[in-house]
Amino acid sequence: MPKITYITPADGVEHEVAFTPGDSVMTTAVNHDIPGIEGECGGEMNCGTCHVRVAESWRMKFSEPDWDEAVMLDIVDRQPDSRLGCQLKLRPEHDGVRVTVATTED
Repeated sequence: MPKITYITPADGVEHEVAFTPGDSVMTTAVNHDIPGIEGECGGEMNCGTCHVRVAESWRMKFSEPDWDEAVMLDIVDRQPDSRLGCQLKLRPEHDGVRVTVATTED
């Protein structure tokens, strides 16, 4: 089964978990109780509580944010590597992807 690693910046802990292809980065995090990923809106791009920072080596393996995601990312202080986890659908080729859970300072 493919895996994703979530890095929690407050403590630097890496959480490697299996994902189901087709699920989002947010759904996978919520299903595995990853600290800092809330997904309060259930993936509707209304809250930004699934904000993650995608490792540079993996950014090109996901599509670019659409306009709606870009607007929400601007609200949560977008960085060049910022994405909403609810919009990142995982595929088998994402096995090994690494994301950092964004902090309120991000």
